[in-house]
Amino acid sequence: MKSFIILIITATLAHADTTIEGHVELPKTKSAPVMAKRYEIVTKGGVLSTNPPIAIIYLEGSFAKPASLPMRKIIQKDFTFQPSLLAVQTGTKVEFPNQDDTYHNVFSFSPAKRFDLGRHRPEDDPVPSEVFDKAGMITLRCDIHEHMRGIVLVVDTPHFVISGTDGNFKLSGLPAGTYKLKAWIDSRTTLEKPVTLTGGTLKVNFP
Repeated sequence: MKSFIILIITATLAHADTTIEGHVELPKTKSAPVMAKRYEIVTKGGVLSTNPPIAIIYLEGSFAKPASLPMRKIIQKDFTFQPSLLAVQTGTKVEFPNQDDTYHNVFSFSPAKRFDLGRHRPEDDPVPSEVFDKAGMITLRCDIHEHMRGIVLVVDTPHFVISGTDGNFKLSGLPAGTYKLKAWIDSRTTLEKPVTLTGGTLKVNFP
């Protein structure tokens, strides 16, 4: 009986979920700090990034497709996209409600998803939406308010997280296996490291 219990415990540990914890070295910024969860999309030398800098960390591999995905929202409020950076899994529907007392428009010329939702008012029903069915980075714009910018990063994995402004991150509930761990930092910079997960906590830092 005792050996049977030990066998069960050993098998459970072998299939235990893995957590990845680590740190991403983020670019330095001299700009004034932005309120938590309110990131600005800035352009410098043709590179789109967030202010303050943050990263999206995701596990790339072969994963089962879910039967359904939760809908997400990017609100147009105070003439900004909120949040201005959103990570979603492929196949996710995103709504774009307008909470400003004026017309807005959401469109993208990005190769991963080209669309134009047209001009819409706060009271319009149904709320404009788009399904993001291909992995890649999509830049959101408004043809009425040219300063407005947003980014949707579509990843073909259910395992992703946005780092803190300190660069720290934690990914939990990961299955055993060998994968690539990637860290998106800006429109031209995505770092990656191979990882083998066997249970417990794995420490991974970028670079």
